[in-house]
Amino acid sequence: MYPYGTSSSQMVLRGVDLLLECIASGVPAPDIMWYKKGGELPAGKTKLENFNKALRISNVSEEDSGEYFCLASNKMGSIRHTISVRVKAAPYWLDEPQNLILAPGEDGRLVCRANGNPKPTIQWLVNGEPIEGEQGRICISITKNLT
Repeated sequence: MYPYGTSSSQMVLRGVDLLLECIASGVPAPDIMWYKKGGELPAGKTKLENFNKALRISNVSEEDSGEYFCLASNKMGSIRHTISVRVKAAPYWLDEPQNLILAPGEDGRLVCRANGNPKPTIQWLVNGEPIEGEQGRICISITKNLT
């Protein structure tokens, strides 16, 4: 069987297609089935190719991480190969900050939520200077002296 051995690993970036291959030989020619450990193959995103020798997962997301395995079997026996899939992601917005225009004395709120793998850190700056806060949360009070 190719890949050789009982297990291998693949790292893929979020948003791209992932191609897992499992090529087995035998007489009679083995049938190949694909599974995901602890769950179902990603619904609506998977496609079997090349007589089930390849599993394509489209538009990979973090939820697609996990252990996939192929099982090749014929009437003489079976063999299995496990592929550990890790999905990495550049930072992306969950809630992107929007411009905020306030009148004097008016309160406002800026929201910034991002995700990625590894998990990104969020830093706030005012006029290029970092603002210290707790876990990405800050409170700013700006007063202007009108004298």
